[in-house]
Amino acid sequence: MNFSAWSIHRPLPAILVFILLTAAGLVAFNRLAVSQFPDLTVPVVNVTVTLPGASPSTLETQVTRKVEDATASIPALDNMVSIVNEGVSTTVLTFEIEKDGTIAKDEVRDAIDRVRIDLPADVEPPIVSLVNVTGGDMLHYAVTADGWSDEELSWFIDDTVAKRLFAVPGVGAVRRIGGVDREIRVALRPEAVQGFGASPALISQQLARIQQEQPGGRTTVGGSEQAVRTLGTVTDAADLADFPISMPDGRSVRLSTLATVTDGNATVSQRTTLDGRPVIGFAVQRTTNTSEVDVGNAVREAVAKLQDEQPRLRMVEVASTTQVAEDSFESSMHMLYEGAALAVLVVFLFLRDWRATFISAVALPLSIIPTFAVMYWFGFSLNMITLLALAVVVGILVDDAIVEVENIDRHLRMGKAPKTAALEAADEIGLAVIATSCTLAAVFIPVAFMPGIPGKFFREFGWTAAAAVMFSLLVARLITPMMAAYLLKPLPEHKGDSKLMQWYLRFVDNSLRHRNRTLAVALGIFIGSLALLPLLKVTFIPPTDGIQSSVLLELPPGTALATTEEVAETARQRIADIPEIEHVFVTAGSTSGPGGPAGDLSSAELRKATLTIRWKDDRDPTQYELESQVRERLADLPGLRLSFQGGEPGRALQLVLAGDDPVKLAEAARDVERGIRQLPGLGTVSSSAALVRPEIIVRPDAARAADLGVSTADIAAATRVATRGDYEQFLSKLNLPERQVPIRVQLDEAALSDPALLGQLRVPTASGGSVPLSSVAEITTASGPSQIDRFDRRRNVTITVDLNGMAMGEVEKQIDALPALQNLPPGVERQAAGDSEVFAEMFGGFVMAMVAGIFCVYGVLLLLFNHASQPITILVAVPLAAGGAFGALLVTGLDISLSVLIGLILLIGIAVKNSILLVDYAVMAQEQGMSRHEALMDACHKRARPVIMTTMAMGAGMLPIALGLTADASFRMPMAVAVIGGLITSTVLSLVVVPAAFTLVDDVEEWVVRKLKRRQTAAVAS
Repeated sequence: MNFSAWSIHRPLPAILVFILLTAAGLVAFNRLAVSQFPDLTVPVVNVTVTLPGASPSTLETQVTRKVEDATASIPALDNMVSIVNEGVSTTVLTFEIEKDGTIAKDEVRDAIDRVRIDLPADVEPPIVSLVNVTGGDMLHYAVTADGWSDEELSWFIDDTVAKRLFAVPGVGAVRRIGGVDREIRVALRPEAVQGFGASPALISQQLARIQQEQPGGRTTVGGSEQAVRTLGTVTDAADLADFPISMPDGRSVRLSTLATVTDGNATVSQRTTLDGRPVIGFAVQRTTNTSEVDVGNAVREAVAKLQDEQPRLRMVEVASTTQVAEDSFESSMHMLYEGAALAVLVVFLFLRDWRATFISAVALPLSIIPTFAVMYWFGFSLNMITLLALAVVVGILVDDAIVEVENIDRHLRMGKAPKTAALEAADEIGLAVIATSCTLAAVFIPVAFMPGIPGKFFREFGWTAAAAVMFSLLVARLITPMMAAYLLKPLPEHKGDSKLMQWYLRFVDNSLRHRNRTLAVALGIFIGSLALLPLLKVTFIPPTDGIQSSVLLELPPGTALATTEEVAETARQRIADIPEIEHVFVTAGSTSGPGGPAGDLSSAELRKATLTIRWKDDRDPTQYELESQVRERLADLPGLRLSFQGGEPGRALQLVLAGDDPVKLAEAARDVERGIRQLPGLGTVSSSAALVRPEIIVRPDAARAADLGVSTADIAAATRVATRGDYEQFLSKLNLPERQVPIRVQLDEAALSDPALLGQLRVPTASGGSVPLSSVAEITTASGPSQIDRFDRRRNVTITVDLNGMAMGEVEKQIDALPALQNLPPGVERQAAGDSEVFAEMFGGFVMAMVAGIFCVYGVLLLLFNHASQPITILVAVPLAAGGAFGALLVTGLDISLSVLIGLILLIGIAVKNSILLVDYAVMAQEQGMSRHEALMDACHKRARPVIMTTMAMGAGMLPIALGLTADASFRMPMAVAVIGGLITSTVLSLVVVPAAFTLVDDVEEWVVRKLKRRQTAAVAS
């Protein structure tokens, strides 16, 4: 069925279809989420097991390995990472993308339940959680309030702020940073406890048994049923001080005789400041499949209302990812408008007819707007990837309309009426238009099926671009001919060709007569383009100029929080006079780790601090230049590890070494780290190899303890309760109307500074008395790892290299050549992880997508032309684009990156499109009786102008990106430069080389046919 003729004769159905499609697209556009990147719904399950006070070595043996062994056989498990810190073991299980997250969580929980009996009895119940937030912290706020204590402000954030923000749709987590937790402190006086012969553990256990509220069953009174409850709780710390405590000798004393009871705060593990002023912060995360911009704006509105309700409250936004997403969205939309305007301008300059230009321009909104409906249907968002897809095709979308209008214009200049010209021209060009659009879709769709994490990203790219291209085909076949038939006017007959066209036709004629020389030159250009590849650097994602940086400071293990806070403030003061700094938010006792295969998983450590620097928007130096200044100013701080954390993908390279022998692993990691530090141009090089921390070892004397009836558990409980209090689940609680406040029993903080006091602690015996700890145990000092990292059930060390703007591929080559890495000791091996793993996976996926795209193009052309050799001629133009793309990158000094690979895939479709226009007309001319040479010359004569028009329209559409006029230009500019360079060479060369290749392929086909006929004739004759 000829859809164009049907649309011309019956325009109303086509108009109605596009009204409905446009309405659906507009509704979908208003509902689409706006984010910086697509939401990666990779199933990730966290298993957290807490045993407060336990050393990393103890947890690794008693908890982590058992958790790993129990979960290792779960189907579709990709990798597992464990981070073991003091008191906390965290195992992160990452599953294959196809795995359902809820099923994965249930399977992990079942596996943990099976080994729960093998874990230490004192561990808190393991927490199995599915990660349901995306993108990390979205917003950071610093909060102060006049006249409020730290405890009041902390509770306000935990209670009021958290409740208000969780009411905002899309908020997935609210996390307080710094501040204090309310706690009833029972500070035991050592002399009193020792005088009565009491054990700290005994006092804590008695409080837990007394301070309870328990159900007591039911009874019937006066014919009505009533509940029975046992209430043994107090309402404040003063009442608690009067509680009687039973001594081992049978006496009873008030708690106040043994301890000072205060309603205070728990031991502070984090302190935060903003520009040197004490504050308390909080961070907000969003759930998956929500709009980063919409959720961020809704959070800001909720925060503004809270400030209005509390005049003394001040909340300052110190870090945000929503601004980057919003700037990217706005710049992408402006880029679409500018690219569309330039493409339409090119059409007008060629046709010099505002009616024809208007008809071509209509194709843009009618192709893009319905695409939003497809994006909404697939669950996509308006992010850098989908908007890049639209930016990539903005010049292509007008191509089909240009080809249609130009052909109609040519028929009008033959003296035909507009309706007749539209009918005949649309019928003549129909196969070529369908072929160009289908081949472009065939190029884009394989990208949507790339494997792994890159495939998760570019699924949205492939389907968005393919949908837009198919809508442009629909416009070109239904709307463009119909509008041309009713809007265009008759034109005067065209007389003669321009001098440029005459020169071009003479050049093509000469090239066809010297076919071998023409094809040899083309082959030489292709080989030369491949020779440019070694001159280009390869990276993951080009470095971007962000608005914030995060600096991690690490001090030696055992460093007190006060010292960490002092060093962090010194670091802040050293960089405070950099004029481009807007805010510096300091977190002492940071939760940020040095990175690893699963990211930052380490628990809060007093020895770590994070400086979150918010840069001013209006600045000249780039983010990397400013970070170099920060690095130089902090380089001479003694006893400090410094590294820049987080940021966009491709910022850092991670090298993971794994092995079962911790000594060999540590030595190999030190050698490799030393070699990397000697490489020039790199930023900070940091290692996750844990520093040794000091420990006090209490080793029971088995014989003496057995004689006195003292168990190892009693010894451990005595030391644990005395120094940090009992486990959280065993602490008694003070019940308040809005919350429970834990009651912690431990020795007075001042007494803990005397190490000799530990040996004087009383431990209960089997006879009911007590003995000093030193009489049943040996107390010595030792050292152990402060953190243990494990990857796929083996210990590992992650070396993180800040690329400082250098190409990832170039740095990786230099690191791979290091002698320390090439000569790793037995039992130590390198494992793929982090951005470098994604980097390798991405390049492999794109190569497969390119190969698949070419095969898909051949298949589509084979079906459309029903000819085996013509698609080969058409594909000859593909390698001709490589020289221009690589040459443009070399001239502009840009690297081959993710965006360039997208551009190369696009160039496959564009180069094929130009060839289709020439080959289709040449075949049609031959069928009308022309010789091959005449047909090719006529095709070049008739199709050269539309080829150049479409090429210039595409180039004009990408010009704003190539000039770097957008907010995230660093990512998109290399793609646009490569595409424009490839467009130039593929267009210029295909107009000459494709006709020559056509004759060669045609001759080969005739030779093969003659050979087959001779064999067939010989077979019949015999």
